[in-house]
Amino acid sequence: MASVALSEAEKVYIVHGVQEDLRVDGRACEDYRCVEVETDVVSNTSGSARVKLGHTDILVGVKAEMGTPKLEKPNEGYLEFFVDCSANATPEFEGRGGDDLGTEIANTLYRIFNNKSSVDLRSLCISPREHCWVLYVDVLLLECGGNLFDAISIAVKAALFNTRIPRVRVLEDEEGAKDIELSDDPYDCIRLSVENVPCIVTLCKIGCRHVVDATLQEEACSLASLLVSVTSKGVVTCMRKVGKGSLDPESIFEMMESSKRVGKVLHMSLQNILHKEESLGPKRPKVGFLG
Repeated sequence: MASVALSEAEKVYIVHGVQEDLRVDGRACEDYRCVEVETDVVSNTSGSARVKLGHTDILVGVKAEMGTPKLEKPNEGYLEFFVDCSANATPEFEGRGGDDLGTEIANTLYRIFNNKSSVDLRSLCISPREHCWVLYVDVLLLECGGNLFDAISIAVKAALFNTRIPRVRVLEDEEGAKDIELSDDPYDCIRLSVENVPCIVTLCKIGCRHVVDATLQEEACSLASLLVSVTSKGVVTCMRKVGKGSLDPESIFEMMESSKRVGKVLHMSLQNILHKEESLGPKRPKVGFLG
């Protein structure tokens, strides 16, 4: 992961500020930076989104392809995640430098979506045991400015909201052979419900307090962080500790309560902006560099 070198004086300044609930950029401990969300930015995908969180820039594309259901879940489709850490994001990702981080992020996304209530995977099934929709979710890290996991989870949820899957019909002839008919109408499609898709809220322990949406400088002052997956109703679906430091039970409980409060506001703001953008229709202005 991208890192930054700080002097001891700079670290003391950041830690003391957090203790007073005043961070270097003026935010309180539970405040996010300004989040920019834009959907439908890549034309050759089923759904896409770009999210900028401070200096963190994430691009997500979703491609729907037909596949065969898994043996253990014959009545469901499934999602596949791939994370590419661009060398343009930070020099540390040159060569195979970003492979470990990409695998770590992909595994975290698998854990989040390994929950029946997150996405209705049954709606992706076309013909049990034979055909289903497979959603390939490709995540590209364009720039790293801290708080990667939160930005990626927001971008994935926005891309899934934007995803349109062609409607298909299964036809059976007199001999019992099945044939799949794809609708010619580009507007005849199915949409995924993302209401229960969780977002990650990362809480970094700095001194005796914790902050959300940490910058690279704040991450350098933190020895331990807690990744909490929270739904729009404030339900925690999974947690993961990262970093070399330790967290006592009381701190974990406080961080969980903070994640529920922050997560509800984050989901509400994201849903509002997604519906607002969609209401503008296809003629909305594209503001990203991909527009």
